[in-house]
Amino acid sequence: MELIHSYGRQQAIMDGFLVDVSETAKEAGFKYPVALTHAAYEACVAWTNTDSEKKGVPQDESGRLWDVVYMAMLNARRSQTSEFTYELFCVPREGSKTSPQSTKLKAVCGPGDALDPVITIMLANED
Repeated sequence: MELIHSYGRQQAIMDGFLVDVSETAKEAGFKYPVALTHAAYEACVAWTNTDSEKKGVPQDESGRLWDVVYMAMLNARRSQTSEFTYELFCVPREGSKTSPQSTKLKAVCGPGDALDPVITIMLANED
């Protein structure tokens, strides 16, 4: 069978469908490259000074990203599988809520473009 088209992880990162967070994830203890889906990044990490002013909640993207990858690492250490879900509480950017809301995330370890292990963190309802 002839391969017609292939779409790899690096291309997804270049196109913005995945956000490479490997450096921060390495600081949290991950040994493999880590990326978030665009949807997970927007829901749990993205934050601007305008968001802080509007919500009256001083936060920044680096702190929110740390929460995502650190909680993933804590749950990865407990998990015995290549895929697990975990709960993260974060202040939503949209709407009027200013208290942290529960968000379910899923982490999947699988083969990357060169069949090396990589981790992708996504919203629990994403595939």
